Amino acid sequence: MLVTVKLFAYLREGRFKVRVLELADDHTVRQVLQDLSISEKEMKIGIIMINGKRASFESHLGDGDTLAIFPPLAGG
Repeated sequence: MLVTVKLFAYLREGRFKVRVLELADDHTVRQVLQDLSISEKEMKIGIIMINGKRASFESHLGDGDTLAIFPPLAGG
């Protein structure tokens, strides 16, 4: 299946901004993070969205989905 993955902020460094990935059916967000060498610790309080809706590490992806991965945000 084909899934569009969008990375934001420092997660792009050494990776990419937007890429279409070919994944096995029933792939989870956790598996995509592992494939991209993004640790769960990095994403502990980050935001994960599938097709504009909040998702979790265990959410399953489908053909044509868009996965957006935002790192933890900081401000002051």
